[in-house]
Amino acid sequence: MAKHGKKYLDAIKKVDREKLYEPQEALELVKSISSAKFDETVEAAFRLGIDTKKADQQVRGAVVLPHGTGKTKRVLVFAKGEKAKEAEQAGADFVGDDEMINKVQQGWLDFDVVVATPDMMGQVGRLGRTLGPKGLMPNPKTGTVTFEVAKAIQEIKAGKIEYRADKAGNVHAAIGKASFSIEQLGENLQTLTDALVKAKPAAAKGTYMKSVTVSSTMGPGVTVNAGRLSTR
Repeated sequence: MAKHGKKYLDAIKKVDREKLYEPQEALELVKSISSAKFDETVEAAFRLGIDTKKADQQVRGAVVLPHGTGKTKRVLVFAKGEKAKEAEQAGADFVGDDEMINKVQQGWLDFDVVVATPDMMGQVGRLGRTLGPKGLMPNPKTGTVTFEVAKAIQEIKAGKIEYRADKAGNVHAAIGKASFSIEQLGENLQTLTDALVKAKPAAAKGTYMKSVTVSSTMGPGVTVNAGRLSTR
């Protein structure tokens, strides 16, 4: 069993593990027990009532959080010609085609998000084994395979995040930093919840939003009253 430090043990004493906290109350608690010397990331974990073994019950997409995540993402764009120029002008951190693909194949991974124009996907497909396991492969469902590269870059820089249910039907995503206000964290959490509710597979039966937990990087989870979030 993993051993926890004194700060974590002190923090967990302040959390009622049997209680369903109101969203604002939960976020206030997460902020108050965030004690690391750095600005901890606040994350939300959703347990969804889906059977991920079935193709028609996959949950994956992207959403722009109104207040971002507190982290500036480094964007790599695979494009050529005018679209490469458009990407550079839109603020992409790295832009290229074959030469950049070769660089990634050789092990370079100094970026957070990858965008590619559709005409580049034939070559980018060679990077599946490198980018796929890290969740970096461009995908039309998340808006990262597109000719509208400027729009994609602007959304990513503004706070667009991707979400995807794991094999157990859980979705984990950052909703900001501990330094954010309760209002900012609350609006980000609600926006992400709304996106997940909208993405509910038609084939999913029973309770969809089974549980929601919020936590900071070094802190314990605080269970949120999911009914207060998923009202649609």
